[in-house]
Amino acid sequence: MKYLVTGGAGFIGSTLVDQLLEEGHEVTVLDNVSTGKWENLPSHDKLKIDQDDVSNTYNNQIAKSWEKTTKKFDVIFHLAAEARIQPSFEKPVLTHNSNVTGTVGILELCRKHKARFVYAGSSSVYHDKFANPYTFTKQLAEDYGTLYNRVYDVPVAIARFFNVYGPRQLEEGAYATVLGVFERQKRNDEPLTVTGDGEKRRDFTHVDDIVSGLIAMSKDDWNADIFNLGTGTNHSINEVAEMFDHPITYIAERPGEAQTTLADIQESKSKLGWEPKKCLKEYVDGLLSNK
Repeated sequence: MKYLVTGGAGFIGSTLVDQLLEEGHEVTVLDNVSTGKWENLPSHDKLKIDQDDVSNTYNNQIAKSWEKTTKKFDVIFHLAAEARIQPSFEKPVLTHNSNVTGTVGILELCRKHKARFVYAGSSSVYHDKFANPYTFTKQLAEDYGTLYNRVYDVPVAIARFFNVYGPRQLEEGAYATVLGVFERQKRNDEPLTVTGDGEKRRDFTHVDDIVSGLIAMSKDDWNADIFNLGTGTNHSINEVAEMFDHPITYIAERPGEAQTTLADIQESKSKLGWEPKKCLKEYVDGLLSNK
């Protein structure tokens, strides 16, 4: 089959690309490498790379070249986004252009190619969608997916991610993951920085489980069905920090974030035959044993 993966040079996207190539498929990656890295991707004769911003997708030369290809995309995995809450406060227009305008452009491409659309949503939409621009735009993007399914019959599946961790996660900057920051701080013998009182609870999900869920979602035509990709278990940030057996320091609370996330994965299990296999504690223990 022929796949397009937007955000395919990123943490989750490149892991997905690896799996698709291993299964023998043709893969095109679209990424502006603002947070992704080309070195995340292998050299492979079935991999094509296009560098551009997803918000340009519909009208740019890359999209026009895709229209001329003899074999259309069968499935488009849309992972490209401005993907964190805190930066969205400072960049609401950029967040909208990437997360909403970019999504509409990809949905138009799906309509033309008659391709399945698999969208990387966010568990943050279960909370106050007006708490920050990121959550609001992710909800709008989901709504556009539902619109294109109902009006244009585009097969749409929506994944809602819960705090993803694992190899290639970002360790520094505004887009770093909690686990990535803790790994870097532990490695550099710096205290682990915990925001607020550390009692916010998160459902941490390994990137390999996310990828297996996305691929399972791509196998059928869905009508904007929503699939939670989490573990059904959560941990406080304090509990996660304690797994590292390392000094902790507390820093200021961050605005716009939910107190608790916890995935209900029954629909994902029953409809997809999917369930997570990786354990956070085993992952951290593995990191510590390799030091």
